[in-house]
Amino acid sequence: MEKSLQGETSMAREAKKQAAKPVAHPFVAMLGMLIGGFVGMLSETSLNIALPSLMTALHVNIGTIQWLVTGYMLVIGIVLPLSSLLSKLFSTRQIIIFAIVAFMVGAIISALASSFPILLVGRMIQGVGTGLILPLMFTVATLIFPPYKLGAAMGLIGLVIMFAPAIGPTLSGMILGLMSWQWIFWMFVPFLAVALILVIKYLPNVGNISKPKIDIFSIILSTLGFGGLVTGVSLASDQGWGSPSVIVTLVAAFILLAWYIKRQLASAEPILNFHIFKNRQYTTGAVLVMMDFGIILSSMYLLPMFWQNGLAIPVALTGIVMLPGGIVNALVSAIAGRYSDIVSKRLLTVTGFAITIVGIVMLLFTQATSPMWYVILAHIVMMMGVPLAMSPAQTYGLSALNQRTSSDGSTIMNTFQQIVGAIATAIATALLGVGQQASSASHQVAFTSGVHLGLVFTLILAIAALCLAFTVKEKRA
Repeated sequence: MEKSLQGETSMAREAKKQAAKPVAHPFVAMLGMLIGGFVGMLSETSLNIALPSLMTALHVNIGTIQWLVTGYMLVIGIVLPLSSLLSKLFSTRQIIIFAIVAFMVGAIISALASSFPILLVGRMIQGVGTGLILPLMFTVATLIFPPYKLGAAMGLIGLVIMFAPAIGPTLSGMILGLMSWQWIFWMFVPFLAVALILVIKYLPNVGNISKPKIDIFSIILSTLGFGGLVTGVSLASDQGWGSPSVIVTLVAAFILLAWYIKRQLASAEPILNFHIFKNRQYTTGAVLVMMDFGIILSSMYLLPMFWQNGLAIPVALTGIVMLPGGIVNALVSAIAGRYSDIVSKRLLTVTGFAITIVGIVMLLFTQATSPMWYVILAHIVMMMGVPLAMSPAQTYGLSALNQRTSSDGSTIMNTFQQIVGAIATAIATALLGVGQQASSASHQVAFTSGVHLGLVFTLILAIAALCLAFTVKEKRA
């Protein structure tokens, strides 16, 4: 009897060492998706630095040109919540191949656009690709990697999620310094072509096609609710939070989202399984990821403009001075993922957010006359902290789920991550304008004051994340 129990225990331990859907070379299988996801996240911030150039080239104002960012995030916000349903209707390969092709088509349309409407259409098509790839990266990783390698896999995904938005302004600044804005979009195409070849050759089908009954009304609620929320916060950055159209849009979006979530909780076959929020470990990890993403997007929106308008640095040089922070971001993302399997996840997340706070505080002490090296150093410090917290938080949250709920978990995490990112960017934009208008000093000094006010919000977000990171619990043997 004792030998039988020992045998069963040994078998259980061995099962835990195996992936849910084992493949021979999981990193190779993920490579095409990682490249596609990297390009998608790169596209989120790559246009921030190019918006002034696009306003001049396309003869539109700042409120109109902002829709190139808003429209992209709007489509992502609509497509992301549906990705879990689509993964039950189509194979993994079919969805990812379609997503990469859609992004390539959108990039080519954008590169060839001669007017704002055509460019906007191209951007929104790109959003379809990003919205499909992001959640499936997490889902596939949780299925093909064994638990003891999941941290390393999340490190790679963290590299995509954190490094791409950080390096976007750098690459765009260099391109704009040498060529026209169209080359920002042409830059995406060769990477996507390589990703497509790798996906076709190496990515296996790991999902379960169950063909569930499609709830059309829930899809409508999801589209209007999530889309309305992204639209509302994006409009607020231009029109102000007190604008009647913003208030009506946000109130309607929240009502529709509440209706959608209530319908999913009562459904036998929900599009998204919100019951997983009963899992405290998943909820904590997911919220930390969302807050971390809000920090990176709000800061990456403010910093390029601070270099150009606060410190009067040319656009091409702006890309170069942001490069050291981007490189550090990449290195720390890889290290954090590798060691989150063997080092305390609470220690990594707490340390990461603490370092992030130090970097933000350093930026709050900058002035229009601050030396270039100091601002670069502050950026580097922040880029050490943000990715250090990301991979452990992702691993902590998603490792709490089983094979049946992993797809819903990654979809929900990515959906709200994008929405929090959009809200954080909108709040930072609004505070930037308030701080700038409140100052009667010169343009550079006034703009610096606005950036400081925007960074105060980023600092509050980082402090809240640090407090939550202390609640991460370590698993006991």
